[in-house]
Amino acid sequence: MTDVRVLIVDDHEVVRLGLQAYLEEQPGIRCVGEAVDGASALAALERLAAEDALPDVVLMDLVMRGQDGISATREIRVRYPVVQVVAVTSFGESQRIRDALAAGASGYVMKDSDVDEIAIAIHAAAQGAAHLDAATERTLSEEGDAGREDLTAREREVLALVAEGLSNRQAARSLSLSERTVQTHLGSILRKLGLKSRTEAALWAVRGGLRELD
Repeated sequence: MTDVRVLIVDDHEVVRLGLQAYLEEQPGIRCVGEAVDGASALAALERLAAEDALPDVVLMDLVMRGQDGISATREIRVRYPVVQVVAVTSFGESQRIRDALAAGASGYVMKDSDVDEIAIAIHAAAQGAAHLDAATERTLSEEGDAGREDLTAREREVLALVAEGLSNRQAARSLSLSERTVQTHLGSILRKLGLKSRTEAALWAVRGGLRELD
């Protein structure tokens, strides 16, 4: 099996060195570089893309002295859609979590969580799945579901497929709909559930949100 290639982005050298040492001990994961902020991460990705050697996953700090991780995540997901981003941060406020997921992060891990959470999040991201550590899950769950509107039967079908990791195109094919129609349903789902991203919607469904609506 091919190793998951990882780029580490953090403005603290001790964190970068610690993550690199940890990843070197993990089977199936290989560190391919590091960067000190969002701008240098984008520059590193540009170099790697030119070598046809893009990483599979970027471990992204969110608060850095240079370009912040949320804006960098947004740019990475636009420029390099095949590259997944996992936020690894000391900040667990619900708004920051939502902003990171809305920017396109597929995982969110607190730096003080169990170290194995990082490897779990990396492997999940590489497989197109989302992963939040326990503290992040609690933060989002504690916000509750007050005021959320019911989903239509079709919206539930779309959400179920998104939770399975299908892209909009794959979901459209599965439901015999156009991709634009699926995008419209997904927008309605996000509005009704008070969410900002398809990652949040998938996580909400995986945590049992669809069952709660039954």
